[in-house]
Amino acid sequence: MESMEDFKDEIDRSFRQISEGDIVTGTVIGVDESEVLLDIKYFTQGVIKAEDFSDDPKFSIRTDVKVGDEVSATVVKTDDGNGNILLSKKEATKVLAWDKLKAMMDSNQNVTVTVIEAVKGGVVAFLEGIRGFIPASKLSLNYVEEADLDDFVNKKLEVRVITADETNKKLVMSAKEILKEKADEERAAKVSNVQVGLVTEGTVESFQDYGAFINLGNGLSGLVHISQISNQRIAHPSAVLKVGDKVKVKVTAIKDGKLSLSMKALQDVAATEITEEKIEFESEGEATTSLADLLKKAGF
Repeated sequence: MESMEDFKDEIDRSFRQISEGDIVTGTVIGVDESEVLLDIKYFTQGVIKAEDFSDDPKFSIRTDVKVGDEVSATVVKTDDGNGNILLSKKEATKVLAWDKLKAMMDSNQNVTVTVIEAVKGGVVAFLEGIRGFIPASKLSLNYVEEADLDDFVNKKLEVRVITADETNKKLVMSAKEILKEKADEERAAKVSNVQVGLVTEGTVESFQDYGAFINLGNGLSGLVHISQISNQRIAHPSAVLKVGDKVKVKVTAIKDGKLSLSMKALQDVAATEITEEKIEFESEGEATTSLADLLKKAGF
């Protein structure tokens, strides 16, 4: 049989003193258009008015709060006039959210947010009830024009917290690091299917003083070092190539997920083939000469 000891924790909680400013945690037991009711393990229940639940303009008390949810809120009044404890989740959020946000930043945790509006230089999204900013430079792997920021509104983005400054109330998030990691993983998987010695065609996409980058398609690119472009010594890759040129290359090395390519290796192969053809031709010539000698010796 259950004894008083089995209910000790519940009894202790029911007789504890709750004061204004305390943060309490309870379970949602009722939701309507105007308020949320919480079981806070007290002799009376807690009430959170709809306007005191979230600052997020996209928040809907009907769709975003469900019976059984666990909610932390700050005690605003110990009696709302109806014998209930009046609570504010928004106030608790301001106290608790920054600790959570700092923990997210320290652990590089990935979280999903919904962009609510475009502003100058980026977009806005709420996380843990705090208004946060995602700079345009952190929205994508590619440059995002100011005019294109509206395209992100209402979209869900996977982001990381990169700044959580409680003192200045500054929350900054980024999607770029996650996108880069995923792109690197995809590229590594593609590179793993490439073998040294592969001969393929690509498009010249850019130059550096030390070589040309070749787009091989399927998200892969590689570098043709300047020494591997031509058998002739050149001062700069643009001396013999231009962006957009289609070129054949040979994969000569794969290191740390990077492809080293050579055009020169194929030129060397072509030269070898020509030499071999010349040798074969000379061999035929020698055979012809030998036949003439035989005919001569036969008296013709």
